[in-house]
Amino acid sequence: MSAFALLMARLILSAAFAVAALAKLADRAGSRQALVDFGTPRLLARPLAILLPFAELAVAAVLLPAASAWLGAVGALSLLSVFLLGIATNLALGRRPNCHCFGQLHSAPAGWPTLARNAVLAALAGLVVWRGHHNPGLSSIAWWVDLTTAQKVGLLAGFTGCSLLAAQCALLLQILKQQGRLLLRLGGLEARLAGGVSAPQPIATPSVGLSIGTRAPGFSLPGLSGEIATFETLAAAGKHLLLIFTNPHCGPCRTLLPEIARWQSEYASEVSIALVSEGTASDNSRKVSAYGVRQVLLQKQREVAERYQAWGTPSAVLVRPDGNIGSSLAQGADAIKSLVAQVLSGAAAPILAGSREPSAAGRNGDVKPAARPEHLKLGDPAPTLQLQDVHGKTVSLSQFRGREVLLLFWNPRCGYCQRMLDDLRAWDAIPPTGAPELVVITTGNVQDSLAMNLRSAVLLDPAQEASVSFGATGTPMAVLLDLNGQVASDVAAGAEAVFALAGRKHKQDTAPTESVIMDWARQGGG
Repeated sequence: MSAFALLMARLILSAAFAVAALAKLADRAGSRQALVDFGTPRLLARPLAILLPFAELAVAAVLLPAASAWLGAVGALSLLSVFLLGIATNLALGRRPNCHCFGQLHSAPAGWPTLARNAVLAALAGLVVWRGHHNPGLSSIAWWVDLTTAQKVGLLAGFTGCSLLAAQCALLLQILKQQGRLLLRLGGLEARLAGGVSAPQPIATPSVGLSIGTRAPGFSLPGLSGEIATFETLAAAGKHLLLIFTNPHCGPCRTLLPEIARWQSEYASEVSIALVSEGTASDNSRKVSAYGVRQVLLQKQREVAERYQAWGTPSAVLVRPDGNIGSSLAQGADAIKSLVAQVLSGAAAPILAGSREPSAAGRNGDVKPAARPEHLKLGDPAPTLQLQDVHGKTVSLSQFRGREVLLLFWNPRCGYCQRMLDDLRAWDAIPPTGAPELVVITTGNVQDSLAMNLRSAVLLDPAQEASVSFGATGTPMAVLLDLNGQVASDVAAGAEAVFALAGRKHKQDTAPTESVIMDWARQGGG
């Protein structure tokens, strides 16, 4: 083993431990909670949260001088062995606590990649321990001094070249990912327009968490103001209950708070959302008050989370109106958003009041398509409405008679609308032959409407006059008008249902060409 290779191993280890230590010191509360999540007694977590980063700093410093490098490698191997044991034990028990290895620089549920990363570092430390007892390699400083000017220039040039190559590879990877997402989205759009939209899939059988259909564990917890809330009172509302397990010092939890506040505000009639958090009332109040999050319940440690087998944060589980578990455990912000989308519609669209009846299907979380209002029947003339477009011109719906029209009801502040915007632009740019003419009716202002970058007409409906007239009680929703200006469909709710309605009688016969893809990409697709 060359002396230079041993030096490189020491430098890598020193850098890793130094970054980890400084990041932990910058977020001691998060580090303390991570220790608790990994099974450390809460009484020991506070002193260990301080001692651990200083131990890592000591290891990083001792690894650099050749005289003390072997001792530093022994310390690094010891710490990494403890880390590996803790991660492996939690994985074996089916737990995935939030890894706070690098503080808020990188915090994610522990998994096999975490185990592999620590194993690689442990292998480097073991190499230095094995081969470096008598000769731990070059000095971290002296080796540079001993190089000639030409060698220094060559080394710097090589380092610069490798850095540029790595940057180019990273850029190429992002481009390939972008193209992949573009092609997948176009493929999915073709399938929708071809009428190949499948029914929403039920929430999957859990791989973690309590089994679907089992009785949800009860609890009694104080809120931020000291008021007591029980599981029975939360479940008594006769609607779905979503329990989200959070921590005030968890970075991904904080990024999810604006979405939680929006869900609580917009869908309160359909699903009750409660946060089961840790920490003090003041810690949690500071985090949630800025976003207006309500119904925050405080557990003493993690007693309620453990009853629901929620080992990390953020995670969430759905409880059905009958008090039984209705979903697998969703772990991480993206999984929680996906769970909420399934709960609300199954097609990434909100469930609307009256769209789910208290039938057997409703009790199991299935979603019925939104219906048109009772006073508006198939074949009825469309309401006579006059709205302004983005250029200030008054447009009457009667002007579109003689053309089949798809009225799309839109809200620029609706997250589900924004998620389908790229697909909508693609459909608008290359509509299938014979497709209905798109008319967007939005509650947004002129600036929001222009930002949609659509070729089709966008009409402003800030008072929601058109939405109420057609029975579109949410967004995104759509209704089809025939050539005579008569109602030709029920109100469709959600992106999948909207695109199915738009292309239900038509098929796109040609695959997208390279020019079509480039046109769509220029309009913001991807």
